[in-house]
This record gives sequence, C-alpha cells and structure tokens, in this order.
Amino acid sequence: MQADVALIGAGVIGLLSAKELAEAGLRVVLLERGMAAREASWAGGGIVSPLYPWRYSDPVTALASWSQSAYVHLAQELREMTDIDPELRQKGLLMLGVEDEEDALAWARRHYRPVQTILRDEILRYEPAINIEVERGLWMPEVASIRNPRLGQALRQYAIQHPNITLLENTQVEEVQIQNDCIVGCRTDRGWVHTDKVVVSAGAWSQRVLSELGVNVPIQPVRGQMMVFKANPGLLNRTVLNGGKYLIPRADGRILVGSTLEYSDFIKETTADAAIALRHFANKLLPALQTLEPEHHWAGLRPGSPSGIPWIGALDNVKGLFINAGHFRNGLVLAPASCRLLADILCERTPIVDPLPYRPSVRQMHVDGDWS
Repeated sequence: MQADVALIGAGVIGLLSAKELAEAGLRVVLLERGMAAREASWAGGGIVSPLYPWRYSDPVTALASWSQSAYVHLAQELREMTDIDPELRQKGLLMLGVEDEEDALAWARRHYRPVQTILRDEILRYEPAINIEVERGLWMPEVASIRNPRLGQALRQYAIQHPNITLLENTQVEEVQIQNDCIVGCRTDRGWVHTDKVVVSAGAWSQRVLSELGVNVPIQPVRGQMMVFKANPGLLNRTVLNGGKYLIPRADGRILVGSTLEYSDFIKETTADAAIALRHFANKLLPALQTLEPEHHWAGLRPGSPSGIPWIGALDNVKGLFINAGHFRNGLVLAPASCRLLADILCERTPIVDPLPYRPSVRQMHVDGDWS
C-alpha cells in the first residue's frame, strides 16, 4: 500500500490529523492497534477548555483559543457529513471556590477571553440544584462541552467515507523502516505501507513507538477515572468545576463526574477508592444524585507531558518522522488547532500559530520536569 503519510494512532488527534491532511490532497493511512477513538479520546469528559486555563502557559492558550472557535464549524460539518451529532453544547463553565481569582481575571484581560466574577445568588440562578459552600465563583460563558465518544464516532465515519483516507483498525505496527536516516515505510501485521512520512499520534503509547526508533520524548501515561449518572434532563445544564473535579451534563440528562489524576504506568483498571471519591464529590455538589447509582465507572490513560504542552512537528533524528502527541489533559481541547498546525507543517503552509513552542527539536533540550 502506498501513502503520502502514515499516522500511527487513530484517536481524535490521529483522526483529525488525517482529516486535515486528506483535505489538503494527501493520501493518508491511519494505523490503529485497536479500534479508532477508543482510548483517551473516548474516556475523557469533553470540556472544550483547559480546567483553570490561566494556570497554563501561553502555547496552550494559543492552541485552545483557536480550537474553541473551530469546534463550532467542526461539529456542524461532521453532523452534516456523517449523520452523527457530536453534541457540542455551548452552555458555559461555572468555577467555584477559585483561590487565584485575580490571576484568572488578569489572564482573561490579556487574552481577551470572557471571564467574570459571579456571586452566590447568580450561581444558584444558573444552577439551582447544586449545593455550594462559597460566596463567589468565576463564569466563562463561551466554554462548550462536546460528547467525545460521539465526536470519535463521527471522525471515524468521516475517515471511512473520505477517498484519501485508509483506516486500518486492529493493525499492529511491527516496524517503522528507516534507510539512511529517512523513513521509507511501516511494516504491519497486515502488510507494508510505503511512505516517506510517518506521524506518531499514539497518545500515551507514543513514547513506546518512538523509543524503538531511538527517540526519547517524555510522554507518560496518566490515569484518569470517571463515572456517569443517568439523571433527568435539565437537572444540571452547565459544566461545574469545584476543587479540580467537575460535573458535565449531557443533552439526554446524563451527568459525568471526573476526574482523578494518577501516575500508575499503563494500569487502566478502576479502583474502589476513586469510585468513593468521585461519588462523594458528585453527591455533595449535586444532592439529587444521592438517590441514583452510577451507570458506569471507567478509566483512561492521558498522554502526560511536562507543562502540558504537546509536541507537534518534525523529529530531527529521522527525516520524515513527525509527532502530534503529549496533550496531557487537553487532547480534546487542543485537537483542532494541533492537527491544523501539523498539517501546516507537513504541507509547508503558513502556520496558524507560531510552531516554535511545540517543536520537538527545541523542547527536548528544555524539559523542566513540571508535570502539573
């Protein structure tokens, strides 16, 4: 099989990268060892904003701001082309008990983002069913959420339909073949893909792929556990964030509760301690959930990276080897911009944002060890 680009990993980052490259006229092969969009892409909450965005660096803000605007068009396009609705809901984000409120407001002024202080009575007018123990919070009215499993389904269907994309699921990459320090193809358990460009977009598994090529990019798995309740529609309408955990409502009444942050290597099992903690948080913040049993409790592995800035671009070690990985807690948030930037780099177009902060050749030399 011949391709202009092979992508290893078909989560949302891989699928959306394939979409961008295919629309630029390139022939793309997506290689996925399991089913597309079934790992962290399926397991996350789908808030289209970093939690406490002012605590991140400007490179994360640049990608997040571009992506937040892009999601409106992307969700509509996918719904029209695939008949699968990703359920983008622009209902805003309520943040309770924010200790660094002044930092948040200063960040909002600097980046022209709508963030405002909101008092207890206003909070309860927005969400009368929640139980709050603080007198004020912050309100970000433009923040949306997306139903990430359905986003993954829509992107998968788009890939299947597009004539420039070949999606190979349940396909193991056995070797990335290199000759004279140049990519020449990928050997899989289903045959060869001949290409001179390979993009590693394998999420938490990206470092495993790259280490076999002698490349070290500090990406490690970080487990996150969540649960969901099936409640009546309208019980909660907006995402509510309190003390690092959150409730996310869906259009059908389901309410997601998340999430943990655990450095547990590649162990993806759920734990009783996390179940207790998530249930306690949910019951306290939204007392109506006390009468309900969780519908499901699951775990996923985020691709952790220092400071949460993804690596996007060419790896110097091998000509034709690229990466789009390391998005940590913000894979869904940053996906549209990250994948457009990757396509800009591969197609040698003017990039949507300055690519330097994400360039592997720069950042591998300046890892600060901050995994927050």
